[in-house]
Amino acid sequence: MTEKPTYCGFIAIVGRPNIGKSTLFNRLIGKKISITSSKPHTTHHRIIGVHNAGGYQAIYIDTPGLCTPENNIMHNMMRRHALHAINNVVLVIFMIEGVCWTTSDERILNNLLDTQSILLVINKLDRISNKSLLLPHLQTLNKKRKFIGIIPISAKTGDNIDVIHNTIRQYLPKEKHFFPQEYITNCSQKFMASEIMREKIMRGCGAELPYSISVNIEKFIINTRGMLMIYALILVQNEGHKKIIIGVQGSKIKIIGTLARKSMEEAFGRKVYLESWVKVKDNWVDHISVSHNLGHVNHL
Repeated sequence: MTEKPTYCGFIAIVGRPNIGKSTLFNRLIGKKISITSSKPHTTHHRIIGVHNAGGYQAIYIDTPGLCTPENNIMHNMMRRHALHAINNVVLVIFMIEGVCWTTSDERILNNLLDTQSILLVINKLDRISNKSLLLPHLQTLNKKRKFIGIIPISAKTGDNIDVIHNTIRQYLPKEKHFFPQEYITNCSQKFMASEIMREKIMRGCGAELPYSISVNIEKFIINTRGMLMIYALILVQNEGHKKIIIGVQGSKIKIIGTLARKSMEEAFGRKVYLESWVKVKDNWVDHISVSHNLGHVNHL
């Protein structure tokens, strides 16, 4: 009996910060893997998610936002991650927003190789109040370079996600599947726990905190009763940021911890005990390693 052919390839999702790349990534995977917030630079790492449909396996790479380099190690590391992800992929999803084209969009397009297959995705279709502007915008974009397609979508509502899936299948090469069918992501549960915590902090504290906040999971174990015990160290740049996260008499960190614990329980399918601390690390954003000294405690 002849085996049915299988198709497989890596697809990088690129675009400027805070444009909805992680939301699109989660939509394409069909599961929340990458954290989202309204703040730029939410994604710090290169995250892989796998979508299997019959003989097709699309391996998506969610990347940190591409933008101009800044004078700190973390920002430049994020940029290198994003540029590295563009290499050795069969297709690039280049994401822009609405009916505008920015200098950052132009710069990112210039970073993409002329030989690469690029699918241009226009996000936040649901926010375009005057839809008559869309057609002339599409015509202008079509002159930028030869895209394999231009698809207006809403990553938030899921509009036209199926169109992206169908387009990508046409470009996946005939290859054996790279990952087993049950594989979803390269992220460990420990990493996902730190990202969930970071998401709740960024959402809970809004514009008051910089993107560079970090969460280290100090302990991640299952006790004899089957409960997952998670101890999280939150690293911030100064005492002001620490006070914002802790809140009045610990009120803010209690809310953040409750929301994070509930999301962790949903993600890991078991009860979670979460304990967290906030620690100030001066100029930690410019250090490769950080210390694990502890500060304020919160346990749930």
